[in-house]
Amino acid sequence: MPVSYREIAAELRQQIIEGRYQPGDKLPRLTQLQEQYGAGYQTVRSAITLLEQEGLVVAIRRAGTIVRERPERRRITRSRQVYRDDRGYYFDPTAQGWVAVSISAPTWGSPPVDLAAVLGVAPTAEVLIRARVMGDPQTRAAKQLALSYLPADVARGTRLAEADTGPGGIYDRLEEMGYGPLEWSESVSASMPSPEEVHLLGMPADVGVPLLRVVRVTTSPSGRVVEINDTKMSSEEFEIGYSISRSPSAELGGGGRDPA
Repeated sequence: MPVSYREIAAELRQQIIEGRYQPGDKLPRLTQLQEQYGAGYQTVRSAITLLEQEGLVVAIRRAGTIVRERPERRRITRSRQVYRDDRGYYFDPTAQGWVAVSISAPTWGSPPVDLAAVLGVAPTAEVLIRARVMGDPQTRAAKQLALSYLPADVARGTRLAEADTGPGGIYDRLEEMGYGPLEWSESVSASMPSPEEVHLLGMPADVGVPLLRVVRVTTSPSGRVVEINDTKMSSEEFEIGYSISRSPSAELGGGGRDPA
């Protein structure tokens, strides 16, 4: 039975993972792969395309297929706490030193469909959108995109809709408006970046690197959702970490499951 492009890609992928091909190394040329696997040109081309989409290699015209250099991942530790310093609120120590390297003026528009229901509004409803690109204060390199969505009846005609919301930012303003003490919950997922997100984060445009997506929901004591923050960052550069505590049921003699 002829070998498939997925089988060729799987073998090459394993060789990259095992370090037989290091970052910067060239894979065999397509003609060599054809001979090695007894496969046609389109089959080996499809295998290389699959590895490109996974972000493992990049095909350079007249240079061949190169194993990609990948940045060292930094861990963002979510300790389930909210912090504050003299600049305002932050939700993980890694991001404390980051600054807004690009700030868009607040706008009014529709929220993403998946967030509209959480906000309690129709997908076509108008909400306040505040967008920032956060990054390194020295290099100005972008690290994450942060968009906040606030219901119109909460934000319209208030300082929340102004470019400068003052010390403590929108969270202090919301608490001053009677929505505090605020509470937060968040979820972590992944999504593929749009062309605009690739550009804003300085990600490689020719490989399929997904984004880590952290959606944080801000609620008042009554349970009213007063803001949603949608933060995205490269999964190639960051990972989400957290500590695990032991439940009383997992303590020695704590009434766990009986051994089989």
